[in-house]
Amino acid sequence: MLLKIILAIVLPPLAVFLTTGLSTAFVINIVLTFIAWIPGVIHALWIITKESERSGL
Repeated sequence: MLLKIILAIVLPPLAVFLTTGLSTAFVINIVLTFIAWIPGVIHALWIITKESERSGL
């Protein structure tokens, strides 16, 4: 999980891809990252925490 958080800050789309695969969340994150970096980071962190809660980590 720590690696995904670091990736979410450095490369948000990669962190989302590793968490959800090719999904709408991945495409949304690419768009948010291209518009501005911070929304992409926030979205990636949200996706990672949502998935970790779902899996019980």
